Amino acid sequence: MPELIAPTTRLHAAWLEAHREWGPGVHEDGFGLRLSDEVGTLEGFAAWVARLSGAPDRAKVPVRTVYRWIIDGDRVLGGIALRHGSDEAVERAGHIGYGIRPSARRRGVATWALGRMLDEARVLGMSRVLAVCAADNIASAKTIERQGGVLEGIRDTELGLARRYWIEIGGPSA
Repeated sequence: MPELIAPTTRLHAAWLEAHREWGPGVHEDGFGLRLSDEVGTLEGFAAWVARLSGAPDRAKVPVRTVYRWIIDGDRVLGGIALRHGSDEAVERAGHIGYGIRPSARRRGVATWALGRMLDEARVLGMSRVLAVCAADNIASAKTIERQGGVLEGIRDTELGLARRYWIEIGGPSA
């Protein structure tokens, strides 16, 4: 049974295994990985996890991000991020971003995780969230639609065509 957890150094080896499955780069949506992050060493991994967990220097950032890892036992299946606030990054990438490792796809993991993050968004007082995916990513589009996403439209972005969905979730008392 999957669960969402805060990033942890305890799963360094399991996270590296998932990262290797994706291949090189920082393309795993939902993990907040930057080119400058050194995740191969335990020290670098710990620094990255500390940054994701809300290190003090993030207090000045207008958009706060909640990162969760999707795990099953000690296996990292993916990551999901909830950005709350508003700025150009939210406008471009949406409030929620997620990625599921290739071997865990097509099992409903993304739909389940998105539903849990919508619960977190509701607790934070958000009444709706923007979810964005590549226009040709039909699996992600279906995931968003399963959680109530309504297509706003398709836009041309610096990364190509992107679908933009709004998901109405109501407030904390909804």
